[in-house]
Amino acid sequence: MSTEANYSPTSAQPIEIDMEKNPDVAGEQDIGSHGSSRSSGQVVEIENDATAIPESMVSNKFLQWANNLVRNTGAEARGIERVDEALRTAKVALSQYVKMAFVWFSTNLTANILTIGVMGPTTFGLGGIDSMMCCLFGTTFGSVVTCYMATYGPISGCRSLVAARFTMGWWATKLCVVLAIVVMLGYGLVNAITTGLIFSAVSGGTLSTIVGIIVLGLIVWVISVFGIKYMHYYERYAFVPQVCVLFVLIGASAPYMDVGTKSMLAGKALIGARISYFFTCASGPMGWAPFIADSFCYYSPKTKRWGIWSATCVGFVASKIFVQFIGIGLGTGIATKAEWEDGFSSLGVGGLLMAAYDPLGAFGKFCVVIMGLGMAANLVPGNYSIAFCAQNLSEHTAKLPRVFWNTVATIIYVVVAIPGRNFLLTIFSNFLPLIGYWVFIWIILTAQEEWLFRRRRNPEQPYDWSAWNNPSKLPLGLAAFAAFLIGWAGAILCMNQVYYIGPIAKLAGPADIGVPIGGAWAALVYPPLRYMELKRFGR
Repeated sequence: MSTEANYSPTSAQPIEIDMEKNPDVAGEQDIGSHGSSRSSGQVVEIENDATAIPESMVSNKFLQWANNLVRNTGAEARGIERVDEALRTAKVALSQYVKMAFVWFSTNLTANILTIGVMGPTTFGLGGIDSMMCCLFGTTFGSVVTCYMATYGPISGCRSLVAARFTMGWWATKLCVVLAIVVMLGYGLVNAITTGLIFSAVSGGTLSTIVGIIVLGLIVWVISVFGIKYMHYYERYAFVPQVCVLFVLIGASAPYMDVGTKSMLAGKALIGARISYFFTCASGPMGWAPFIADSFCYYSPKTKRWGIWSATCVGFVASKIFVQFIGIGLGTGIATKAEWEDGFSSLGVGGLLMAAYDPLGAFGKFCVVIMGLGMAANLVPGNYSIAFCAQNLSEHTAKLPRVFWNTVATIIYVVVAIPGRNFLLTIFSNFLPLIGYWVFIWIILTAQEEWLFRRRRNPEQPYDWSAWNNPSKLPLGLAAFAAFLIGWAGAILCMNQVYYIGPIAKLAGPADIGVPIGGAWAALVYPPLRYMELKRFGR
């Protein structure tokens, strides 16, 4: 695949668009259309469309076919190719920041997020108030650091893990890519099985879980294949039915919630449980860090970083806290409500929802189905972004279009979920937290690279983003790779999971302090290692 150095954008200049006055032209549905309106019936010129693959990088018939989709349907063809500034939306109005917030609000306002809330009282033995305080501050912390990564989309014009090359280097980034693929496929598998269980529970067991798995897979595939404009349009409104059924859930279950319950632990064990639950809640939003900038690469580098950060942070915190607090309430009721306990132990969050909605009869079942289908909103952004991870693996995978990899990802987790629906849910639910430790380490390294090195060496232009596809101009990544491994080793020594408790974790409660210790170890060793790398190699 040719590098961007060989790509000359058109002579067109960025157009100033007031998005509030012209929402039909400049809204997120028309990101990258460079002022052209598909609704007019005119043929879209590929060279003026940011969502198309640059013609100089169309090296085979598959990529050309993807570009034809842009002409015929308005779908997004662009993969990991950097978006040139001349093709990006030049001006972002207040309404666009509001839409950003709603996109991430919808993404996290789904049934699977309830699980983290339920874990406070049931898994960690915390009382209602303890759970809520840990959840509030943990989720806020995780959202704050994750949304910092969102700001790299506009300033770089690159997808999240392409921008990672400027910290991790060409080769070490591929390790992050592999981990991100495993995480996203794992969560896709878990959510698909959960939806299948919900459908089966609603039917009283007469409907196979396979039906729910396939239905969810089809919804996610269709939206993610068509790309960013369709995805953003869907996510801006997907929260509406979810909010409605969640308020119904509150009304139906509130009499059985007891948020005044006390924690079942005391002393050192209580402190350990609080710490563990804090970082469990923080890990939820942090899991989005490798993907969060993917949809912001179409915005001008002049877009306010604080605006991007604030909008995404509000979307994350508002949705997650709302859903997880409901989950905590349900968790406090499990101890006294036998039907809830039976539903949760047999079918997880799907069974718990069925039990909580049961007093409402047929309408309650309808609400459960809406929540099951709503999990598509949580899967669509990940399924969309996994294509960029696949293209990031090698020059050969980059020659296959984004649409192909979106399809492959959907097939993988649907096909694996069907035969593994009876045992893989527990396995992946326990395994995924281990993979998630790496994200915080990567965020720490990225922040240190920018603020300790890039901006000190060249405050005006800390990055040469045009070198995104040129390994000789990127960092070697030796310092980042070494710090990454050291941090991950620290995380393993401090982890506390059902299958393994690290020696340091045993001394701390036991508490799962893998996230902060892993990040701290990486933060300590990266600056001197990076200094030596720059002194020896100059990049």
